[in-house]
Amino acid sequence: MVISDDELTAIALAADPDTVVDDDAVSVWELTETEPTRFMPEWYMPYPVGGSRLLHGWRRRIVILVIVSFVVIDAYGLCNTYGWVAFG
Repeated sequence: MVISDDELTAIALAADPDTVVDDDAVSVWELTETEPTRFMPEWYMPYPVGGSRLLHGWRRRIVILVIVSFVVIDAYGLCNTYGWVAFG
């Protein structure tokens, strides 16, 4: 049984918006046995996996160096995001 987009629109507009969904309701993807459309590709925003990867070795040192350099620049009162700031 195939339902067109127009029929689905008519059914949706005729439905009661205050209806409470039952606890034993079944997903439309389970009924049609298809996968839902993914709006973002998995390579761009992958699903989260168990734990996070920790940085080791030279990568950790680079991250710490960048963070420390921003803190030092801020400690001297310099603007590190917008360039020169003119007062007055």
